[in-house]
Amino acid sequence: MTGPVWTGLPVAVAGLGVSGISAARVLHGLGALVTVVDGGSGPGLEARAAELRALGVTVRLGDGDSLPEGTRLVVTSPGWPPSSPLFAAAEAAGVEVWGDVELAWRLRAPLASTGEPAPWLAVTGTNGKTTTVQMLASILTAAGRRTAAVGNVGVSVLDAVLAEEPYDVLAVELSSYQLHWAPSLRPYAAAVLNLAPDHLDWHGSMEAYAADKGRIYEGNVVACVYNLADPATEALVREADVEEGCRAIGFGLGSPGLSNLGVVDGLLVDRAFVPDRDKNAAELGSVADVHPPAPHNIANALAAAALARAYGVDAAAVREGLRAFRPDAHRIAEVGVVAGVTYIDDSKATNTHAAAASLAAYRPVVWIAGGLAKGAAFDDLVQGAAERLRAVVLIGEDRGVIRDALARHAPDVPVIEAAEGQTGAVAMTEVVRTAASLARSGDTVLLAPACASMDMFTNYGERGDLFAAAVRELANS
Repeated sequence: MTGPVWTGLPVAVAGLGVSGISAARVLHGLGALVTVVDGGSGPGLEARAAELRALGVTVRLGDGDSLPEGTRLVVTSPGWPPSSPLFAAAEAAGVEVWGDVELAWRLRAPLASTGEPAPWLAVTGTNGKTTTVQMLASILTAAGRRTAAVGNVGVSVLDAVLAEEPYDVLAVELSSYQLHWAPSLRPYAAAVLNLAPDHLDWHGSMEAYAADKGRIYEGNVVACVYNLADPATEALVREADVEEGCRAIGFGLGSPGLSNLGVVDGLLVDRAFVPDRDKNAAELGSVADVHPPAPHNIANALAAAALARAYGVDAAAVREGLRAFRPDAHRIAEVGVVAGVTYIDDSKATNTHAAAASLAAYRPVVWIAGGLAKGAAFDDLVQGAAERLRAVVLIGEDRGVIRDALARHAPDVPVIEAAEGQTGAVAMTEVVRTAASLARSGDTVLLAPACASMDMFTNYGERGDLFAAAVRELANS
């Protein structure tokens, strides 16, 4: 659906959040008859609704279940689960449901230079998506391409495809939610970084979650990039329907085999996108070019490099882009060294898979963990990290689940529960001082909670900011 077909087309937009508002504005600008539906109410939503109504968009609050009469297309915000009654009503009426990514894909315009829309280099996975996409954008920029990190990070995907000055290529972060609602998406090349149980309440099962992640490989043109350390990602490649000539490219932390990227003597090495790859390899940089050089971050860098190489970027630009990149706040960020103890903020580690990657980067560790567990089990995480733990400081509503896993798998590790009944800065000050009392010079105090934050903090960002502030206060005391 492009061009004049939009004029007068009745479209329902599900959700009055950021992506819903963006979709409503774009569709209205195309001439569609837009109705935004949202089951919520309150002053914040009313203010957003008033802005859209001023443009001529119909907004219906307090009822997100019913399909507006005459609707020919539903465009949904990513967070709406497939089980929503609105989508059942749409299916019964024979109405398609798209996400914001699908809408953006359909609205891509040809570039004057090629006559084709800008290619998408897409990334998904349970963890590491944002960092990898930002690394990829840094590499593409170093190669002289006009690009942006888009999707769940940076520029919205709709804004990117409709930008007044077109992008040459897009580095696109995609969640399982977005992939679920993007049936016609066909990236130029794509990567699945890893797979671990997450958002199962939304998808209904691990199988459904993995299947939605695997959609990113459909129709790939040049390369399906997968994680050699995670067989589930390779299985998704095997199941994908791709363009003829598209290759499976693995990445991992060991010496690379044929058609893979890996690490040899501290160097990042490509044996996939080189002539005579059975005999030759290309040096893309070194482990020291990756910031921080934690194992999972090196894997992220290799995945980003694989996508860039699939697009045709030379080795020098990969090195330059990785050297220039710095991760966002709250992603394994060093916030201070006090009395020989290093304090690391990985507040973004909101699930067990992310926390496991963070814990694997340090030893010995005083681990700060806990919050809202979202139904997760912690036995595998604790069992894998037990030998690295100096001590554990537990916080948050679901601390008991982690405490029980520690009792089973790390019974000799000291465990202290802190900040019971407290929130915000007061809580974090106590937590940091408790951790400091357990640490020795040379240790790392690691905030990698493996849980969501909303029981004690506004979000993971506030949790990380308050951790850094408490470390600074400790240094000055």
